[in-house]
Amino acid sequence: MNTLPWLNPARAEALQQQLRERILIIDGAMGTMIQRHQLEEGDYRGERFAEGYDRLWSPTSGHAHGEGCGCGHDQRGNNDLLSLTRPDIITGIHRQYLDAGADLIETNTFNSTTISLADYGLQHLARELNVEGARLARAACDEAEIHDPSHPRFVIGVLGPTSRTASLSPDVNRPGFRAISFDELRVAYREAADGLIDGGADILMVETVFDTLNAKAALFAIEEAFEARDARLPVMISGTITDASGRTLSGQTAEAFWYSLRHAQPLAIGLNCALGAKDLRVHVDVLAQVADAYVSCHPNAGLPNAFGGYDETPEDMAAVLRSFAEAGLLNLVGGCCGTTPEHIAAIAEAVANAPPRVRPDLENAA
Repeated sequence: MNTLPWLNPARAEALQQQLRERILIIDGAMGTMIQRHQLEEGDYRGERFAEGYDRLWSPTSGHAHGEGCGCGHDQRGNNDLLSLTRPDIITGIHRQYLDAGADLIETNTFNSTTISLADYGLQHLARELNVEGARLARAACDEAEIHDPSHPRFVIGVLGPTSRTASLSPDVNRPGFRAISFDELRVAYREAADGLIDGGADILMVETVFDTLNAKAALFAIEEAFEARDARLPVMISGTITDASGRTLSGQTAEAFWYSLRHAQPLAIGLNCALGAKDLRVHVDVLAQVADAYVSCHPNAGLPNAFGGYDETPEDMAAVLRSFAEAGLLNLVGGCCGTTPEHIAAIAEAVANAPPRVRPDLENAA
């Protein structure tokens, strides 16, 4: 049972009040919008990382950066780094989603853990990127609320799945091997969670969960962060069904996923990514029946095409998600890969008059 008080009681109560009244809108894809800018390597590096490493940091106290020192890495594709090198782009994307009608803005921190940042040689930036990612989203939401005080906006601090899995071996010839341990994940997630909280997040979301053990490590770390502050934030969990089998990568159905994580008492449980809305319908339906938390869904804009793009139009996607809302399945809805402010605006309009799903009282159900 969660006994810690809210870190920000007014914000937490405002969020819960909104959830009782209507279906809330989550923003869309960050990566899709960044791709529109056609950034080059120099855009990612900026001045501080011009040589492919961080000029302000050395791996050891006696190390001197220089040609051939081995610290340089290509940074193109390191979207989270743009919170430091091109904050104007990230802020602009947040503003576009807010203008489209989003109630909740996700931080640009999907890969901001030491585990994922190690691919770019920048694992030391984990906390800084989470703080800055949350700060940029917080500023954009605050700005939107100043223009319309009647419409509260909330920052979702995103904790991505990392590039490792604790339940499965990456080597088919060594089924007992694991590339990461629970404790290594816990430590990485704790640093990220602390940064998101310090940066001003209203909610923490463990997102795109393909391995439930990874999610458990993240939730354990989040609880540690809350206990250190003697206060908590609302928590959301969003898994991903990886293919037509209807299971996560670690083998769980949507129902099993919920029961494995119910102990964390999340504000919301949901599904995102991997599939388009049409293919997610049956799995969201299951969650809506078994979960006594709010239910969220932010799917891709259909399945990827031969070029890795997404073809589902805002109108088509909105029509499918409207049917979710009309069936009483949704409390929060938005978009993942391939979605744009145009998709979010269409979805917001489509569900505007639909009542939110009513959480079942499972404890007292006969």
